[in-house]
Amino acid sequence: MLERREFIHTDPWRVLRIMGEFVEGFHLLADVQSAVSIFGSARTPPSDPMYPLAADTARRLGEQNFAIITGAGPGIMEAANKGAREAGVLSIGLNIEIPNTDSPFAQGPNAYVDRLVNFRFFFARKTMLVKYSSAFLFFPGGFGTLDELFEALTLVQTGRIHNIPVVLVGRDYWRMLTGWLADVVAREAKISSADLEHLHVSDDPDEVVDIVVEARRRRLVEQMERA
Repeated sequence: MLERREFIHTDPWRVLRIMGEFVEGFHLLADVQSAVSIFGSARTPPSDPMYPLAADTARRLGEQNFAIITGAGPGIMEAANKGAREAGVLSIGLNIEIPNTDSPFAQGPNAYVDRLVNFRFFFARKTMLVKYSSAFLFFPGGFGTLDELFEALTLVQTGRIHNIPVVLVGRDYWRMLTGWLADVVAREAKISSADLEHLHVSDDPDEVVDIVVEARRRRLVEQMERA
């Protein structure tokens, strides 16, 4: 029989921890009806123009009664949670625990999170970022942001989610990526041109809000038609 010290390093123990993260996440977020997940670099300082743009966009979405979900960290995430707080809507942070204390991401949640959920496993956290979101906004970011971006696009492409817009904020930052997708990936038939229609690019917070609100309207119409 395994001793406790040995058991906590086995796969069955990990399964229990994973299940616990899903249960806690579903429990704490079960009442979230309309929310937008906002992604972007933790390394974005308040002096970067994208920081106030993220805060302003989140505030405007909050004024349309969308809760805001982020990864709980600094940078763009902090800005988005700040905008939610300013709008008086629920500001949610899904924090990932990173053991390397020298990492710029190994920081506590930002000061603007109202409801915090902690995760050890990225995939459990990712599930929560997707499940409760009515739209995905991507501000300039690195590997983590790109990971979430292509995950969202894959879910849309494969029909796992419907009428959930994917918006890239910052035309200059995303120009080469969108150009590569259109000129290389689509041209070589690795994706279809129709797949790119799910991807919006904007620098205008009003336009971003209009895209998200229109998607919500379409979802409500679909729900009434199915009723």
